[in-house]
Amino acid sequence: MSRLAEAQALLDGAELICTAAEVDAAVQRLAMEITAAVGDSYPLLLSVMGGAVVFTGNLLPRLAFPLDFDYLHVTRYGDETSGGELRWISEPRAPLAGRTVLVLDDILDEGITLAAIRQHILSKGAGRCLTAVFSDKSTGRSKPIAPDFTGLVLPDRYVFGYGMDVRGAWRNLPAIYALKE
Repeated sequence: MSRLAEAQALLDGAELICTAAEVDAAVQRLAMEITAAVGDSYPLLLSVMGGAVVFTGNLLPRLAFPLDFDYLHVTRYGDETSGGELRWISEPRAPLAGRTVLVLDDILDEGITLAAIRQHILSKGAGRCLTAVFSDKSTGRSKPIAPDFTGLVLPDRYVFGYGMDVRGAWRNLPAIYALKE
């Protein structure tokens, strides 16, 4: 089966769990919450590549305050469907010392990656490190970090769309889908 056919089969067999309108409403709500919390601090926003790129791209134009922007790239997944060893691919170039930093990520699954990112940011001297996740997976298990801002709570299933991929595909979908159980 070609990669295109495999990707299409994954989508065709998936279940829609959040519409594009629900996704948009969650991002708008997050923009208001983030503005109220950090809008007067000239924060540094760090997008976690590659999953948070869609979330970040939709959130930034809704933030009506001055900010600096950079990114980092840390992964435990790659193209796999389960997490492995944490790999730092790119660190932020912007100075972190004394800054209010807001880390933007696509999903809080087990929380291991985001907890490590937060610890790393604080170890570099950030005055405060907040986290905003587009989605928080309801796993029923304890996580090493709780996000400061959450867009949607999703079921404990393999989800994709809106920045989250399935075997490397479908980050570009405006809605959220889950693989059939």
